[in-house]
Amino acid sequence: MQVSREEILHIANLADLNLKEEEIDTYLLHLQEILNFANIVNNAPIEKLGETIGASEKVNSFRKDEIKEFKDKESLLQNAPEEEEHMFHIPKVI
Repeated sequence: MQVSREEILHIANLADLNLKEEEIDTYLLHLQEILNFANIVNNAPIEKLGETIGASEKVNSFRKDEIKEFKDKESLLQNAPEEEEHMFHIPKVI
């Protein structure tokens, strides 16, 4: 697929870009290279490839949620800017 100068100007207008005259040919060349590469990828042979769901064979491993008692609350709260009833006090966010 060939990209015309008018199409580059139209795309630039849609993207609200103010292209200088000397930039148009550069953008034209770059867009043409991108489209050529996309054409190569679209025409790649895929007949012998299996279906791929993810990039690796690993699956998610979930752990059971368990409540654990934290014993040293004082050291945890020593860095809190404010504390209220042995808990972090944070400003109300709406």
